Amino acid sequence: MKSEVVLSFFFILIPSLSGLQNTFPINLFSSLISANEEKVIGKLNEDRILPCSFKSGPEVVIHWKIQDSYVHSYYKDTDQLERQDTRYANRTSLFHRDIHNGNASLSLRRLNLQDEGIYICYAGTTSSLPVSQKVVLKVGAFHMPMMKLETSSMHSPLTCSMLEVAPRPNITWQEDNKIISENVVEEIGPLPPFHIKSTLITTFPNKSYECIIENSLLKETWTGRWTMKDHLRKEKSEDISLSCQLDNNFILPNQDFSVTWSRRKSGTSSVLAYFFSSSQNTIISESRFSWKKELVNQSDFSSTLTNLDPSDSGEYVCNISSRKYTLFMVHTLDVVSSQGIQRIDSRVIHVLILLLAVVMVFTVAFMAFMALKMPRHHLPLMRRCYKTSGLQIDRVQSHILVYLEKAHSKFQTDPFILSKSYCSMGS
Repeated sequence: MKSEVVLSFFFILIPSLSGLQNTFPINLFSSLISANEEKVIGKLNEDRILPCSFKSGPEVVIHWKIQDSYVHSYYKDTDQLERQDTRYANRTSLFHRDIHNGNASLSLRRLNLQDEGIYICYAGTTSSLPVSQKVVLKVGAFHMPMMKLETSSMHSPLTCSMLEVAPRPNITWQEDNKIISENVVEEIGPLPPFHIKSTLITTFPNKSYECIIENSLLKETWTGRWTMKDHLRKEKSEDISLSCQLDNNFILPNQDFSVTWSRRKSGTSSVLAYFFSSSQNTIISESRFSWKKELVNQSDFSSTLTNLDPSDSGEYVCNISSRKYTLFMVHTLDVVSSQGIQRIDSRVIHVLILLLAVVMVFTVAFMAFMALKMPRHHLPLMRRCYKTSGLQIDRVQSHILVYLEKAHSKFQTDPFILSKSYCSMGS
């Protein structure tokens, strides 16, 4: 009895499929077979396939809908897009070669966040029961992450940003591999996709900072790391080796990446060399710059700059970038001429000699002044005052005292002066 009811329903449905496709009885499909839900995650501006299958047969009818809007329709062996919602114009297609094999999947191109929702696929033929399948589409964004340091000095703002991201990401900062929370997050735009900026005030020197942005929907993570290396000082015409090596936390073999060496000076940046892993191509724009290809194959991008000149002073930045990572390693280099160093040293020596001479002149003048104020027979007392007060008399001062003792006989001074003023001052 039950089979007779189903069979009767099936024969009633056949005319609808064959002659009334434009008024397709979708409610009958929904009541006949419960929808199987499948979740699909897509990425902003990329293409995605919404799956749907049915039992093949003649006179195929396919309808894709979201709520009350038609996304794509197919019957009479061709696409029927007169009732298609304008949001989907020129963005949908079926796999025509596979339709008669039971493939009703929909290709949706150039996804946007408004495409999110529940899609229903209705498909059937004149020889098989129709099906109704539910596809839940989620769309995320994770586009153009970047890291930027305003100036390489103490308390400089280090910014980690992403131009387009949805939903809101998780952002984590680390300083020397320790999680820190002292950062400011700025969200630009009231609606997704968001432009996110997170700023951390650095406490240089010689620290490593890491920013991690995670999209939970797309299950994608991006890491930016900024490392300040030692301050280097070289003389003119010398060579220098600049290190740039990956540690074990960053693995590159299965992903394309690029390496850029650049020099920053006075607010401007000039590129010294490029390397592209996809083509194994190396472009060097500075003839004195070089790196060893055998080291590059070992994820060592250290470089050498020869025949240095004072104009080479500045910051040397090694940037390794892939889809998942952006790593910066910064060296600060000062190049000075050897003559300049000698001139600086001789000037320092001259200044020190001049200062010493001035001190000695003032010392001698003071001693002469004090000695001339006292009678000759008090000069030995002056010596005793030095000794009892812990003061030392050098050879020059001793000769001066002897000379003053010999030349002092013509001066007459109250003995009280020495004991009252000089000895008390020495103590």
